[in-house]
Amino acid sequence: MADFIDADGFRANVGIVLIRDDRRVFLGGRPGGRGWQFPQGGVAEHEAPERAVFRELKEEIGLNASDVEIIASTRSWLRYRLPKQYMRKQIPVRIGQKQRWFLMRFVGDERAFRFDTTNQPEFDTWRWADYWSPVREVIFFKRAVYARALDELARNAFPNDLPPFPDWWRDDRNLRAIMRRREQYVAA
Repeated sequence: MADFIDADGFRANVGIVLIRDDRRVFLGGRPGGRGWQFPQGGVAEHEAPERAVFRELKEEIGLNASDVEIIASTRSWLRYRLPKQYMRKQIPVRIGQKQRWFLMRFVGDERAFRFDTTNQPEFDTWRWADYWSPVREVIFFKRAVYARALDELARNAFPNDLPPFPDWWRDDRNLRAIMRRREQYVAA
């Protein structure tokens, strides 16, 4: 599969926020203790993001379409830049990722989770986490995009009761900006 990289150098990608009815989200542990993140992966050229999300769901955590229900997706692509030390020197140049995020309700059986569907598994462990915890636990350069995705998707996950931001958000200027945008949205 050839990843799609746009003219600006952003690799197209889908991200999956898998949520249970108790408001907890799936968080996968990277092999070798390399951190925690949501399932995500590249979109092939001419592949619809909706198709890519189900392919990635199967490849990364072993789930089928029957194990989930799509609740919502972000309205547009959310972008982040890679720090220079993470950029690969390849053609075309890739400076970051643009991601469409999908909120999916888990309706399957937890025994369906599998991490051995590819030669290089993305995860070797997993857990259910509080809704905002992934923002703190993902690698530093993905934190702002996780926060934006979770904030936008929260309106669909919790239409009558948005989860409050944790106190630690106030320590990060990027996260504070998201808090201000939410306050404007709620006030409107």
